[in-house]
Parts: sequence; C-alpha cells; structure tokens
Amino acid sequence: MLLSCSRLAALALTAFTAVPALAGATAPIPLERWRSYAGVSWEPSRQGADPAPFAGSVNAPIAGIHFDARGRAFVSTPRLVSADAPATLSLLDTSAQSGPARLSAFPSVDGNAVNADPQTHLRNVLGFHIDRRNGWLWALDMGFVAGQAEAPAGAQKVMVYDLRTGRTVRRIALDGVADRKGSFLNDIVVDERRRIAYISDSGLRSAPDNQAGLIVVDFAAGKARRVLDRHASLLPEPGAKVVSHGAEVWPGNPLKLGINGIALSPDAGTLYWAVTSGTHAYAIPTRLLRDKGASAQALSAAVRDLGDVGGNTDGIVTDASGNLYMTDVTRNGIVRYEPATGAMSLLAADEGVRWPDTPALLPNGDLVFTASHLNGHFAGAVKAGEERYELWRLPLHRSGGKRD
Repeated sequence: MLLSCSRLAALALTAFTAVPALAGATAPIPLERWRSYAGVSWEPSRQGADPAPFAGSVNAPIAGIHFDARGRAFVSTPRLVSADAPATLSLLDTSAQSGPARLSAFPSVDGNAVNADPQTHLRNVLGFHIDRRNGWLWALDMGFVAGQAEAPAGAQKVMVYDLRTGRTVRRIALDGVADRKGSFLNDIVVDERRRIAYISDSGLRSAPDNQAGLIVVDFAAGKARRVLDRHASLLPEPGAKVVSHGAEVWPGNPLKLGINGIALSPDAGTLYWAVTSGTHAYAIPTRLLRDKGASAQALSAAVRDLGDVGGNTDGIVTDASGNLYMTDVTRNGIVRYEPATGAMSLLAADEGVRWPDTPALLPNGDLVFTASHLNGHFAGAVKAGEERYELWRLPLHRSGGKRD
C-alpha cells in the first residue's frame, strides 16, 4: 500500500521521553555541536561564498554518515519525503561549519538519477558502509522513492563502488530476499575480510505486520539470503511507544519500527542490532548467519537479549575495543554497551539534539553522529528555510591530538 508522508513518518522515526538514567550510568561526557547546516546544497561554492541552498532542502535531511580512512565524510539524504533531491548519496565538505551543507553526488549526479535504470542507479539510500579495508563503499538502495507504493523491479539492491574512482565494483540484487511493497531496507554493515554484508529490513512499509528480517549478502557469490524472518527480536516490542522531547510520535497511530541499526564486533564474530519501537538490543554469532545449513530453530536459539537500552534507538556502531554505541532518540544522546561486563549506560546527552540518527567513527576514534530531526520533517513540522542538519561529536579520542 502507498504510505502517506504522515504515515511514513510514523513509520520511519523516533522520539524522546523522560526516562530515568540507567542504573550505574557513568558521568555524562559533554557533547559538541560539531557542524550545523542550514539545509543542503549541491551547488558549487563561488569565491568562498555559501552556495545557494537546494530549493527542496527541507525534504532532504542528512541521515546517514560514515568516514573513509582519509576522514572524508559521506552522507545519505534518503528520498523518503520527496524524490526531488539530485542525489541520495554524497560527499560532504566538512571544512564548512555552517551555511548549507556542501554536497557533491557520489558516485555522480547521473549515478543518482531517479528516472534512469533502477537496476543500476541509486534511488533511495539510507544505510551504507565505508569499507576501509577494500577501499569500497557499499550502498544499500531501498528501491522505492517518495510517492511509490512499490519499488520497481531490480531497484532493491546493494551497489559496491570504488571509493577513489566511483567505479561500480559489483551490483547485488535483493528483490528475491526483500518485498518490493513491504520491505524497508534500513541499514548495512560489512565483514570486510570475508566480504559478507548484513542488512536490516525493518519491514516498515508492511507495518503493523512488519515483514522484518536479516539479509546476508555474499560478495563473492553475488547472492543474498534472508534469515530470522519475522523473529520476535526483530519486531516492534508489544505496547512500545516512541516519543521525542517529551511527546509521543503520532499518538493514536503508534510508530511500528522494528530492527533498525546494526553493527559488527571488531572481529566480525558478533552481529548486534536494536529495534526502534522498543528498548532492547540483541546479538547473534555471525558463524551461524554465514552457515547456509543452520536451521531457523538454531538461529532463533542463538539470539541473545543484551538488555534494556533505556530508550528508543536508531543507529549503532562499535569501536576498536568492541564497545557498542547506540543513538538514543528518547534521551537525545548516546548509550554505550560494554560486552565484557554487560554494562549499559547513557554516556552523553544534550537537549539540543533532535533525532540522533547515525553514529560513525572518525579516523582518530572520536564518535560523530547526525541529528536530522526526522520526526519533525516527516510530520511537516519543519518549515522550509528553518531546517537544520547537525553533526555532533563525542570526544572518545583522548590522546590530546589536534581537533578541528
């Protein structure tokens, strides 16, 4: 079925509630508003002046972010509210700290064309992965764009690009493991050594009967498998509410968003995920996910509930030490889970954060996350010209090195 913007909002966002701090929480670390952009622009800067903002900038919020080994920032502007943005995947010039976000389409403007062949061009990217080991970018294309009830045939896919040249390395089709009407391909993470990708399908467009699942992608074989289909750990938690800054998102029409952010342990031996319409995080050994002979019962039995995060979540990431960081849209900050001890704590929060979305690590180890105010954009509550897309930084790196 075709979802209205308001319905999709109620399906793609999260919120804030006055939840008490977790027991044993560590002292919060101050968050830094690292960059604050007045919309977005794909126009070039002339003589140092701010470029002209994109006319539909309010409908192109910066959601995903990842950094390559050189520190270049790549961002996604999903075409969920409008299909008009000239690109859904871009490079962000972080040397500019204000004004419109200065974007350049990746791999090119043509490569992001909505009206071109849906099998080979990017249409709607939310999640992507920067593969520093192989020098690649893995882009997860949801296939549909705003206003479409169904993704065109072949549009649901993973596109792997060379980071240096933008050349297509491989295309892997997902139509056979994702539903063109009901799937919502949220996020992707990659075992870079084995070249195995894991994808979260929240099934958002089929809510409230979410067709949620995990997808395992084998680069070498060019094939994908679906596992843990509609498993309880991937579905919205019964009765869970999503709220933002003290207000429930879409009261009376509750958001039903299951598995969202996913991450791998540094050795790629454990896959983590969390659900947005709920408060728990989960884990499973990846050896079972890679085993084509593993039964559904064996996979189900291997899922571990890591406990209550304390709020609703969106994106998650692990650091080199194996700690897991989750954006907490309920309390406007970052929660850390320490696998060695099982401790879960609210590490940092700020009332100025609106919809903490995707966390990523800079080459120096600091954590940066996007604050897209997605709930406001989907609700139509942000007026054109008043949009702000922000990057916040959490100083996990403490070596005293130079910071910009």
